[in-house]
Amino acid sequence: MSAGFSGDCRGFCRAGVLAAILLLGGLAPGLGATVDFVHADGKRLVDSRGARFDVKGINLGNWLVPEGYMFKFARARSPSEIAGVIEALIGREQASRFWSQFRDRYIAEADIRFIAAAGFNTVRVPLNWRLFVTLGSDGADRFEGPGWRLIDRLVQWCRDSALRVILDLHAAPGGQTGVNHDDGPGFPLTLYVPRDRRLTIALWRALAAHFRDEPAVLGYDLLNEPISPYSDEQYLNPRLEPLYRQIVAAIRGVDTNHLVLLAGAQWSTNFSVFGRPFDADAVYTYHKFWAGPTRAALQSYLNFSNRWNVPLLIGETGESTDAWNESFRRLHDDLGIGWCFWPYKNLDSRSAVISIEKPVGWDLIADAGSAAPGSPAPSELPPRERAQVILDAYLEAIRFENGRVNPGYLKSLGLTVP
Repeated sequence: MSAGFSGDCRGFCRAGVLAAILLLGGLAPGLGATVDFVHADGKRLVDSRGARFDVKGINLGNWLVPEGYMFKFARARSPSEIAGVIEALIGREQASRFWSQFRDRYIAEADIRFIAAAGFNTVRVPLNWRLFVTLGSDGADRFEGPGWRLIDRLVQWCRDSALRVILDLHAAPGGQTGVNHDDGPGFPLTLYVPRDRRLTIALWRALAAHFRDEPAVLGYDLLNEPISPYSDEQYLNPRLEPLYRQIVAAIRGVDTNHLVLLAGAQWSTNFSVFGRPFDADAVYTYHKFWAGPTRAALQSYLNFSNRWNVPLLIGETGESTDAWNESFRRLHDDLGIGWCFWPYKNLDSRSAVISIEKPVGWDLIADAGSAAPGSPAPSELPPRERAQVILDAYLEAIRFENGRVNPGYLKSLGLTVP
């Protein structure tokens, strides 16, 4: 990439990067090629010509579902809590501007072109329902919000770069997990509260109707990591597959083109909640972090796949050493299982494709997001002008051209720095 990459991919030269972005189309195999719908064929995924499609994906975490640890926050971990910290620091009006610019810059077209040029073929996109639904005071909810524009734009970029998109409902109405990243109250209310359940089903129907004719969308990951181990597993686990059946029925009422991805319970690890497959285009997906990179860690999933002749996908893994990533990735390649590693970007991290440089003074922001409930008092926060300068610097740092590529991370996935 001309002068854009030095030995450790630091020191991006703006002119070099911009030139490289223009050239990426020539670096990515098949970039700009047409794509068609992918379907399940036994344990394989195939396109309309019968060619096998092996998912080699990366998760666009923190973009539409911010997570506290990606801001170095120790307490404010959910999107709503993080938003509260930013508003406390710079006020409501400037916070609104911050999030608008954050979403426009964190994942931009240059990022998508880079992902394709590096050799990925899929992006998995965590979604927060709040960006796609406007609640009506009379109960007449509308499927409106900034998320629609952002996802439409992303899908267009991915189509142009011959990338596939997995839409992942990371934060469902009410919360499906019971922890911070579902942006709920700390309980998996999606499975408890009828209104939340109905809205979740209706949202998936709306998304499917919107994207039913879009082949760049690979499929719909219905619920991310449902039912944490801290919840009432005995009561909730038997209710997960029936909810999946309702969601899939709603999707199939408007869309028969796309895969549906069904995640196991307890952090997407427990397949004992599943019975006989009920949809011909279902993929069963699990998440696995920090496990031994051996077949034994995956055997229960392999048993399920072999019993029912259905495809598997590991939807999230990574955030470990490059050596572990490579061992686990090779294991999945050898077993014919597609993968989506986590994450694409993170703040000051070697366990991501792109590391965001930490702005000067960021510790002041991190301290505000790490304070105990009820503190710090407004008088203990950094001056608003100082916080604004630091947050504006962060908004510059998240741009693709200002990030640092971790070449070892890409190499561990069998990919290369373009």
